[in-house]
Amino acid sequence: MTATAIAAFFDFDQTLLEVESGHMGIRMLQEQKRLPLGYFLKVWIANLFYQRQLLSEAGMARVLLTYYRRRRLAEFEATAEDFYRIYLKPHLAPRIMGRLEDHRREGHWLVLISGSVRYMLDPVVRDLRFDRLFCTDLEIGHRGLLTGRSKGPICVDKAKEDYARKFAVEENIDLAASYAYGNHPADLPMLEAVGHPHVVEPTRALARIAARRSWPVLSFR
Repeated sequence: MTATAIAAFFDFDQTLLEVESGHMGIRMLQEQKRLPLGYFLKVWIANLFYQRQLLSEAGMARVLLTYYRRRRLAEFEATAEDFYRIYLKPHLAPRIMGRLEDHRREGHWLVLISGSVRYMLDPVVRDLRFDRLFCTDLEIGHRGLLTGRSKGPICVDKAKEDYARKFAVEENIDLAASYAYGNHPADLPMLEAVGHPHVVEPTRALARIAARRSWPVLSFR
């Protein structure tokens, strides 16, 4: 069967969203005085390594996920809508939102594909009317408590490409005619999987790659 449909794959953090959702989560916990000092220090140190490219995107995500250990998913699901409305939605990138609406008008599949966790992204998908979500799921362990680890792969690097290719097979998507938007080298496999990759406010490493390959570079605004 010939693939006929076209998809647009959007990364979330620092692509569709101008900031890191994890940083906004830390801010919320600080404001609500629910941020353990030990966790804050661990994340702060990990972020220093991450900014110097000494810790991978997946490695940073694993550090952030430890906050959930021995907690219940329902606790976070109950606050997800407010977190999105108050902390995330004001930081949606206007220009990338414009691209999202352009693809909607063209009748393309709209796919949110992110390393962030599902409960946090569900309100985004509902509000922005994405057709599909691929993301990181939280592992639930003994007595229904979260383990602080992911269930399955953290949705970065090769995992993003794998999800995109599987989706393309399931929905008869022509990846060569499809689009992808990302900001970080961890988005590179996804960007390389489509015919129309775009980088958004890219890191220096991804900006160099984009320049060599003549990929379009977009700003948030």
